[in-house]
Amino acid sequence: MTTTEEAAAQVSDQQTSPSSHWLAVTAVALGTFLLVTAEQLPIGLLTAVGSALSVSEGTAGLMVTVPSLVAAVAAPLVPMLVGGMNRRLLLLGLMGLMMLANVASALAPSFAILVASRVLVGVAIGGFWAVASGLAVRLVAPANVSRATAIIFGGVGAANVFGVPLGTLLGEFSGWRIAFATLSALACVALLALLALLPPLAASQPVRLRLLAEQLGNPGVRVGILATFLIVTGHFSAYTFVSPALQELSGIDERLVGPLLFGFGLAGMVGNFVAGAALARNPHRTVLAITVSLAAAMPLYLVLGRGPVGGAVLLIAWGLAFGGVSVSLQTWMIKTAPQAVEAASALWVAVFNLSIGLGALTGGVIVDSLTLQTVLWLGGACALAAALAVWTARTNKNLR
Repeated sequence: MTTTEEAAAQVSDQQTSPSSHWLAVTAVALGTFLLVTAEQLPIGLLTAVGSALSVSEGTAGLMVTVPSLVAAVAAPLVPMLVGGMNRRLLLLGLMGLMMLANVASALAPSFAILVASRVLVGVAIGGFWAVASGLAVRLVAPANVSRATAIIFGGVGAANVFGVPLGTLLGEFSGWRIAFATLSALACVALLALLALLPPLAASQPVRLRLLAEQLGNPGVRVGILATFLIVTGHFSAYTFVSPALQELSGIDERLVGPLLFGFGLAGMVGNFVAGAALARNPHRTVLAITVSLAAAMPLYLVLGRGPVGGAVLLIAWGLAFGGVSVSLQTWMIKTAPQAVEAASALWVAVFNLSIGLGALTGGVIVDSLTLQTVLWLGGACALAAALAVWTARTNKNLR
């Protein structure tokens, strides 16, 4: 990026007051909340949708798989295709796309059209997240970047704790079409909030294929990408089957699984903001502490989680640790690629989404062919490998 480009971007970013910037951060957090809710909402609606559109629950699961895979592709592709488009306009367009996609879902006369609408949701998720995840550095002062990033990613935790359960309840009482329609209405609210609060954000550096490839030559970015792949794959290989683990390994009654998963989500929100505060002091130590905690929590479940109390305590500890993953690894990418935040973030979002699908798929194969306990060992082993990778970056001055 040339000096002229940097100056133009800085002038554009500074046209509004700091208070407006913080309001913009909140609006972006609302966007991430709705996008993650949209991505995961069908999990609680599979039976209803399958019955209404005459498909099996397994086939209905494509409503979750398809947008995740599309988001992984869209994360680097959308910034590349839009070139130098003002990022404010891009975010508005993507939120508008999400609003229309959920209208299409609510009105879908067939499962094929419903899946097609979910493709559009995936485009919105990947593109929005790739841009929004690195916006804190442009919306607030450098000293507040970690806190602002934690707020933006707080929308992810809030979606898991509130968005998906409430959407599922709405679907159960009013019908799955009403759930999608309500999500579209909320997306309209988010669109208006972004329109009113987000300042103009000139593209500081258009994302090109060459720029994306160059990020893999950055040692810090490579470690961040590898750690993301290992942590997210390991986590979802185990967490996908946390319900049977709670019941079969800890002897917890099925009726208590829902409240415990709610507790997991709340712990994750706490972990997100705790990590955000710690990142301001030392990003490397924060990420290392999270990976080590995850490496311990999942295997320890097999030793100390053999009863209801131990299982519940370790589940909350697991949620607390994983809650800090997104904000910590995104901050890692910002710190290690300060001149190419959007490009590095796009790669990170792509790997994150791919790892979700790969983790769930791997966990399913292992549970079917081996044992439930094996996925917990795998999750711990992946986190330990991530910790070792993170340790190698201890001399990186940008992470201290």
